[in-house]
Amino acid sequence: MADADPRKPFVAETVIVPEPTAKRRWKRTALMISVPLLVIAVAAYLWLTAGRFVSTDNAYIAQDKVSVSADVAGRIVQVAVHENQTVKAGDLLFRIDPDPYRIAVAQADVAIANARVDVGTLQSSYQGKGADIAAAQDQILAAQEDYDRQAALMKRGFTTRARLQQAEHSLQQARATLGNAQAGAAEARAKLATGGSAVSPAIAAAQVQRAKAALDLTRTAVYAPYGGTISQSDRLQVGQMMVSGLPAVSIVKSNRSWVEANFKETDLNQMRVGQPAEVAFDAYKGLKLKGHVQSIGAGTGSEFSVLPAQNATGNWVKVTQRVPVRIAIDEPSPRPLIAGLSAEVTIDVRDHGNR
Repeated sequence: MADADPRKPFVAETVIVPEPTAKRRWKRTALMISVPLLVIAVAAYLWLTAGRFVSTDNAYIAQDKVSVSADVAGRIVQVAVHENQTVKAGDLLFRIDPDPYRIAVAQADVAIANARVDVGTLQSSYQGKGADIAAAQDQILAAQEDYDRQAALMKRGFTTRARLQQAEHSLQQARATLGNAQAGAAEARAKLATGGSAVSPAIAAAQVQRAKAALDLTRTAVYAPYGGTISQSDRLQVGQMMVSGLPAVSIVKSNRSWVEANFKETDLNQMRVGQPAEVAFDAYKGLKLKGHVQSIGAGTGSEFSVLPAQNATGNWVKVTQRVPVRIAIDEPSPRPLIAGLSAEVTIDVRDHGNR
């Protein structure tokens, strides 16, 4: 300062730092003790749980699903379901135009009637052949008597050779007539043969055709084979031609779900069927369900792929394979489990017992 005496020596000011209070000392001591304890605890946990669990996030919810198709072809005239609708077993899905199949049933009924008429005609013909046989036998008796008489007269010279030859010819004609009648009777009897059954083969064939036509008529209405949720119903449109055997709609059986988890082959060493598992879902944060290992796949995913890897090459690179493991869910889910949702599975490999 300007008023300061330049002859006085400079003295530095001393800053007095207050000593830490007891509270601060306690916090510092607690921090110094807790940090090592925390490190020890984490290390102990990792050491104790090392090798206890195996997990994968390559897992998905799976559910039974079936593609429903029509057994008969035709034009769709009614659609009774829509996308994501819940149906029960036996509910109507869609209906195909039944008129052509009703006509087929009527034609089969006519065929049965014609077959019965034909059988009746054959029976009458067979009975008529029996009468023809009897008449032919009578003709043979009469022709034989006439021939014998003419032969006796010929020996005594009371008739002509021409008359004897005429009687012989009449006898031969009567015998031929009998042969024809017998052949006709045999043919009619063969056509009437049932082959051991109670119904004529012609009538039975017509009845079979009628049964097929009636079955096709019932198949024009397509019903749900079991309960579930309708999917891919956009292929059902009124007026669209349905081809027999072509998938028309899918039903997802949502009351039975499991998880398909793809584990690395290096995780299978201690994995056993029956070990407990925990399943978490990407869609539902915080939701975890208990389950267990239901089965372990018979082959890796690449083994059953459409184009399996060919490792017999000079530039082969070893890749860790994935094996599908089915995880059964042991408790009901409060949220809907949708097929294909991503999941994370953790298996406790300590428990080797089977459930």
